[in-house]
Amino acid sequence: MIMPASTIKVLLIEDNLAEARLLQEILQVPKFKQFSLLHVKRLAEALVHLQQNSFDAILLDLTLPDSQGLASLPPLLHQAPNLPIVVLTNTNDDDLAIAAVRQGAEDYLVKRQVNAELLARSLCYAIERKQVSEALRKVNEALAMQVQERTAELMKAKEVNQLKSEFVSILSHDFRSPLNSILLSTGLLQNNQDQLTEERRLTHFQLIRSAITNMAHLLDEVSLIGKADSGQLQCQLILLDLVPFCQQLFEELRLSSHEKYQFLFAQQGELPQALWDENFLRHILSNLLSNAIKYSPTGGLVQFELIAQETTVTFQIQDQGIGIPPEDQPRLFEPFYRARNVDNIPGTGLGLAIAKKCVEAHGGQISMQSEVGVGTTFTVRLPIWKAV
Repeated sequence: MIMPASTIKVLLIEDNLAEARLLQEILQVPKFKQFSLLHVKRLAEALVHLQQNSFDAILLDLTLPDSQGLASLPPLLHQAPNLPIVVLTNTNDDDLAIAAVRQGAEDYLVKRQVNAELLARSLCYAIERKQVSEALRKVNEALAMQVQERTAELMKAKEVNQLKSEFVSILSHDFRSPLNSILLSTGLLQNNQDQLTEERRLTHFQLIRSAITNMAHLLDEVSLIGKADSGQLQCQLILLDLVPFCQQLFEELRLSSHEKYQFLFAQQGELPQALWDENFLRHILSNLLSNAIKYSPTGGLVQFELIAQETTVTFQIQDQGIGIPPEDQPRLFEPFYRARNVDNIPGTGLGLAIAKKCVEAHGGQISMQSEVGVGTTFTVRLPIWKAV
């Protein structure tokens, strides 16, 4: 039978047939609302019907064959959290009534006091209260979500501002040193040109060129981070013989370290020419190898292993340096972040962030294993893109 749109569908849970018929008759009296009752005798039956059918309200007797007292409320509320429950009992007990409402019932009625108007009004009010409560709950959830989103935005803005502040501080510090070198050398060349030997003049010119190179390198790193964050970092693939490229880069770094460390290059597997972004590779390997050298003690061993497989190539760079504290490792690839044990070792905190950005832009992965006082191993895996 199709119910009128205004019909209120009620699930009546009552084991006493006489009282159930009486309640059905009472609800036929009101003229301002139409009620349709589905009667069940047990809580278990009610839970089944709640799964299969939709209702507007529940009338619950507290004395059932399979459930006693307020124990019936939790399973009903779990099964149908949005339905209002009106409790029916033979006991006029204020404490029980309060306990029922506290546990989730919308109203509490004593059977012998029930009449048509009271029961209809109680059901209608319970439905209205539940709907208002649900609406408020949804509003509160929406507000809570907005608060979380706004808090996240504020935290992000705070992090951005902090990064900007750190960036300005680091940039100012790292620019100050080469600028001072340039100022000092140009001042000496300008004011003492006649007293300086040709060798001393060349030395000052070399200092100026070196300082300018360092500043350009720092600006290049900052620019690369900016491009990566804005999604503008893209591979520029060229045909490259990877083994000679890696050997030459490793040799350049060895020579620039003035033979203060031990170096070992090893290769596994055959690696034919393939497509690589030379700029990305240089950023990745230079930063990882420079760090391995920088954080190693004098005489320490820096190992660079190139492992070729069918579809990937693995770069493994291992040192015997100071290691990275476990609490710093999760944040080590963040821009400007440096481990707490670096002391006075110079650095910007950009190298690993740039290496990771370049690895990801090349479709690869980077990982790290480190132990304080033992050393660190960085592993980079990149796909091999063969020339067609």
